[in-house]
Amino acid sequence: MSVVVIGLSHRSCPVALREQFAFAEGKIPEALTALRGAGIAEEAVILSTCNRVEIYVSTPLEPGIAFPALKQFLLQFHAYSGELGEEIYAIAEPRSLHHLFKVAGGLDSMVLGETEILGQLKKAYDLALQHKHTGARLNKAFQRAFYTAKHIRTETNIQRGSISIASVAVELAEKIFSSLNEHEVLVIGAGDTSEKTARALMSRGARGVVFANRSPERAQLLAAELGGRAVPFEDWPAQFQQVDIAISSTSAPDYILNRERLEPLMKARRHRPLLLIDIAVPRDIDPQVNYVENVYLYNVDDLQTIANDYLKSRQDEIARCEAIIAEKVQPLLSPVVRA
Repeated sequence: MSVVVIGLSHRSCPVALREQFAFAEGKIPEALTALRGAGIAEEAVILSTCNRVEIYVSTPLEPGIAFPALKQFLLQFHAYSGELGEEIYAIAEPRSLHHLFKVAGGLDSMVLGETEILGQLKKAYDLALQHKHTGARLNKAFQRAFYTAKHIRTETNIQRGSISIASVAVELAEKIFSSLNEHEVLVIGAGDTSEKTARALMSRGARGVVFANRSPERAQLLAAELGGRAVPFEDWPAQFQQVDIAISSTSAPDYILNRERLEPLMKARRHRPLLLIDIAVPRDIDPQVNYVENVYLYNVDDLQTIANDYLKSRQDEIARCEAIIAEKVQPLLSPVVRA
């Protein structure tokens, strides 16, 4: 059994393509069952985030057979009829294990050294584990990857000065509004990333925050914690008259906000500047809203520009992290690969 991975990430393609392959969390167990039922994998884990979609499998198939089968599965599951070339990558052992460890340690992230991906990877692994889609090979690989990520955080400075998507969003807000003290924030879809973004904005002095979530209990809980307000999910458009920053991160399959819907909202708010941060994949906000006057829209790929400003100070730590990974991966390699 060897471990292989195929995927698409912010390194290989833009969000417009990645979003077409995003897995809704509720669909992942079904996808894992289909993947194993097709005989492609003995064990499997699917990671689907705003920046990457990856399938990790333990398979008896040779890479030359496994890769085309995995690619075809991905295309068919998402009913994608277009062409895919270098946008999709396929990695065999031992590089597949190195890749897993680099992802866990934040070395392959848009923001080098960020820790959010580790939580997302743990969640993806736990989902596969709970539905009995992992076994000895992937269990050992993922658990050791998690241990190594912790080791990297404590033994290197890769996170020194590092930032998350949340703090990148704050940087954007502070570039548009010199001070956040007079500006209120709307959070549409109260997931982990949007919650962290709201907390970061509040810590920088945002006047208030409004949560609109399909689960009202979740919205009310966050509103209570941050001294904000919770509104029914369907009422979020009515909040645009008073907010100046909106963060959207729902699991909607289509745009929830387009130019036609936004223009009357902007008219009602007298065209005050509006910052829209779309961290959903698939995207929540139609890119056409960029053509509305005084509207500033950023998606997850746009965050890369600010993240790059923080990259140089952490480059020197990459070699140290990769040396740790090489050491920790070695015991996991099959005898043939190790030899």
